Amino acid sequence: MFDSADFDLAPYAGLDTSAYVRHTYNSWDDAGWRSLLVQTFRHAPEVDHLPLPAVSDLHLVLCVAGSADLRIRSGGRPVRRRWVPGRLELMVPGRAGSIGYRAGAGLSTVQVHVPAGAVRRAADALGGREPDFEASAAALAAGDPVVEQLLRALPGRAGAGDLYAESAAAFLVTHLLTQGRAERLPGPEHAAVRAGVAIMTERLAEPLTLAVIAAEVHLSVYHFVRVFREGTGLTPHRYLTRLRIEEARRLLSSTSLSVEQIAGRCGFASPGALSAAFLRQTGVRPSAYRKH
Repeated sequence: MFDSADFDLAPYAGLDTSAYVRHTYNSWDDAGWRSLLVQTFRHAPEVDHLPLPAVSDLHLVLCVAGSADLRIRSGGRPVRRRWVPGRLELMVPGRAGSIGYRAGAGLSTVQVHVPAGAVRRAADALGGREPDFEASAAALAAGDPVVEQLLRALPGRAGAGDLYAESAAAFLVTHLLTQGRAERLPGPEHAAVRAGVAIMTERLAEPLTLAVIAAEVHLSVYHFVRVFREGTGLTPHRYLTRLRIEEARRLLSSTSLSVEQIAGRCGFASPGALSAAFLRQTGVRPSAYRKH
């Protein structure tokens, strides 16, 4: 059950964000939840530097409307991100950072804080291994329809009680901790999965096959599929498809390239193949996604 010590009871409480965001929903106030904090925000069009103090909670962000070019610093050099509807971010617990961005009109996000106690309990139930949030964040950034749909639905469940919130928190953490586990694989298998992901990421436009990737990481196809699935929770084919759809989303929202051109850049054999895969993963066709 929930314990008040589980939460940073007011995440970012000492930070004045009124100049940057407008709260449109808060589950503590609007639903009476204490096992999960769900907030929705409308964002200012431009932020130069917003510091983010370290919190112990698991902090998830989903872009639901608008788009933005971000600079995120969290424990190292700043990295650039493109936020479009469906983009997910996981802020690593215990790590301070900062964010800056320039957004189009109507940038909106759903942000969820899962208490540290829920994370500890889920990790214990999964064998007690220390959660690898870096790996979970990388897997989430590649796209996760399960997390995306749950985060979209949570603000609409204001009538549900705290038992629902507690169950949602447990499900979210368990799902995240069993995905993206490549960083926790030992020895050469660890390196093989990381190398396979790098090949996919760098060569999305190429007609990659399992045989090609497995050969380049010096494993048999069977062995590569086994360790890749153990490491990431996905088959190589599904992982590659997610990467390709994420890149297609970015190009649809930030360029005027045709669907045919985007299909070629993302490694799909035809616009029809892109459209079918895009529909399966996002629930809409590329043309509808671009229009939205």
